Amino acid sequence: MKITRELLLIILAFFAIYVIWGSTYLLNKIAVQEIPPLFLSSSRFTFAGIIIFIIAKFLKLPIKITRKQFLNNLLAGFLFLTYGNGVFVWALKYVDSGFAALEASSLPLVVLILMRILYKQKIHKLALLGVFLGILGIYLLVSQQEITTGENTLLGIMMISTCIISWAFASIFVSRADLSKSYFVNSGYQMFTAGISLSFFSLLVDETWKSPMDWSSTTMSAMLLLIVFGSIVAFTAFNFLLKKVSPEKVSTSAYVNPIIALLLGWYILDEKISQQSIIAAVILLIGVYFINSSKNKKVS
Repeated sequence: MKITRELLLIILAFFAIYVIWGSTYLLNKIAVQEIPPLFLSSSRFTFAGIIIFIIAKFLKLPIKITRKQFLNNLLAGFLFLTYGNGVFVWALKYVDSGFAALEASSLPLVVLILMRILYKQKIHKLALLGVFLGILGIYLLVSQQEITTGENTLLGIMMISTCIISWAFASIFVSRADLSKSYFVNSGYQMFTAGISLSFFSLLVDETWKSPMDWSSTTMSAMLLLIVFGSIVAFTAFNFLLKKVSPEKVSTSAYVNPIIALLLGWYILDEKISQQSIIAAVILLIGVYFINSSKNKKVS
């Protein structure tokens, strides 16, 4: 099979959202120990957005967009980043990064259900089995007493669930919305507007802002990796894929992200992986696989 330029870009983009995003759970967990969560996300996305616009100008990419495209990017940025990521990072103060990644692996299930609700998309028998397994896996995951007894842990788990819904809805919205032809520029607008709104919410809840000059070297390294790879590279790849393949296929990053996050959290942060979490992960990911296998069979 001949690999075209577009196919190569799709493969590289999937690598970015699979592997790079899998590591961002760890990086956010490291940074949020020192930096307030909303301020962390605000700094990350504001800087990333500015860098994207500078690069776009250097590459002579047109950054002018229509009012409708701006409003669509504003909404997408809020759903993906202001709420979907900002609240998620806040929850990481109370939930292990690997556990959070496992919970987020239910994204394909949520996308499927929303597609059914919003567009009456038929759910095939194999996908229904996937939904059942997904719900069972989530229940086993979040019902562990040793996990839910920590201070604010249950609240963190619940808020992550709302972030997943926000991210799923945004994925469907972006796949159909009128946006700039430049995925890079779209990422810039979404990140910059989300960064500004997150700074507003950070001030609203009276977070203490800390100058980057006062960050530890570990936090600074984590933030640089989040800005360059987690934001600019991976999020642009994500926007690209949403226009090239179906939202359900893009959401399959949930297959790999939890594995990367669990291993990194265990190896670097010494996070514990319970036997019930492993069982829940296997059931949940099998459910996600059935959901997407059903979709693939329909297409073929």
